[in-house]
Amino acid sequence: MTDKTQNAMWGGRFAAGPDAIMEAINASIGFDRRLYAQDIAGSRAHAAMLAATGIISDKDAEAIREGLLTVLSEIEGGNFAFSTALEDIHMNVEARLKEIIGEPAGRLHTARSRNDQVATDFRLWVRDQCDAAVGGLVALQQALLAQAEAGADWVMPGFTHLQTAQPVTWGHHMLAYVEMTARDIGRFSDARKRMNESPLGAAALAGTGFAINRDMTAKALGFDRPMANSLDAVSDRDFALEFLSASAICAVHLSRLAEELVIWSSAQFRFVTLSDRFSTGSSIMPQKKNPDAAELIRAKIGRVLGAAVALFTVMKGLPLAYSKDMQEDKEQVFDAADTLMLALAAMTGMVSDMTANRANLEKAAASGFSTATDLADWLVREAGLPFRDAHHVTGALVAMAEKKGCDLPDLSIADMTSVHPAITEDVYSVLGVQNSVASRKSFGGTSPDRVREQVAAWKARLG
Repeated sequence: MTDKTQNAMWGGRFAAGPDAIMEAINASIGFDRRLYAQDIAGSRAHAAMLAATGIISDKDAEAIREGLLTVLSEIEGGNFAFSTALEDIHMNVEARLKEIIGEPAGRLHTARSRNDQVATDFRLWVRDQCDAAVGGLVALQQALLAQAEAGADWVMPGFTHLQTAQPVTWGHHMLAYVEMTARDIGRFSDARKRMNESPLGAAALAGTGFAINRDMTAKALGFDRPMANSLDAVSDRDFALEFLSASAICAVHLSRLAEELVIWSSAQFRFVTLSDRFSTGSSIMPQKKNPDAAELIRAKIGRVLGAAVALFTVMKGLPLAYSKDMQEDKEQVFDAADTLMLALAAMTGMVSDMTANRANLEKAAASGFSTATDLADWLVREAGLPFRDAHHVTGALVAMAEKKGCDLPDLSIADMTSVHPAITEDVYSVLGVQNSVASRKSFGGTSPDRVREQVAAWKARLG
């Protein structure tokens, strides 16, 4: 590209093009080329509106429309030469449009600025990513539901502090993540609603003197309405911050599940077997099967959270309206979106393919005095003890079982009545892990009946 062409794109104020350093720091085409489809869609909507309002001729609008379709085809076909000298996706598209259709291309930028153009493009892209995240989360929910349905009555230990607490069902544990992902879906959906207003037509910061129709362009691009304040329209990046915030929380949820898969698939637990598709072997230890996909998901929260922190830092001190700092918004969002979608796909694959080892789950559920709370509850319910007294009696029985090297159900009735005479043979009805989970019938509880109800409700909800 000649200096003359370069200068023309920059405008008459500059006597010479930027030097190599300035070009490198100023250009964004290396990453914002991902906005090409949104940029061309926005330009097509803008050109149609300019023609409808009589600001440009129908003939010029048609030339622009056809030219933009050609540019789109070239980019999608891999036949488009991106130039760092043209800085960004907007100037690259406009320059190529001029080569294709000539002088009418110069009318496309009437009544708009790169400020409202990039705000529109980026908002459209993030809106699409919200939809993609929801789709990925629904797929994960369906995989979790399949596991929950299969293991609605499979007993496993529930943990607090990673110590055996009370028996729960495998289905109940899987449903916990269904609920978590539902909140993630809610956050992405709420963010999408808030961001669905069009900045196009705000121009540089103050609006425009041309008699444009912002409602027309908003409708054409699928927005609910135009943004009501031109300063806010070009300076707002709340939509990107909300997307990153929702992504970070979602990534935390994926990381927590990944951590459990790492623990559960270990030789010490053997709760689950991960498929070979999402595991690797050791270069030196042939017996090992490493949960690498889960470990990588667990690590990727750092990238997503880092992106959120980076963009919050960029935005925190900016005055209205647009500042070049805001060019640093896109790489963070692009990377976070890519990372999240990859993590969702990998987790969905792992959950779909993994096999829960029912016998190991039940064996572990019966260890660690997991039915101690059931015993205390029985003492309250059947023997009439205050809970604090029941807690003390149960603690004494646990100590006795530990000394004998057995679990609570293995204590004889004589052992139990030696601690408290009100205990009867009926106590054994609550000490088995199956009986324990079956008794937890309160709404949201772990009993197989409640789990099956929740599975059915979620399947109906997801269609």
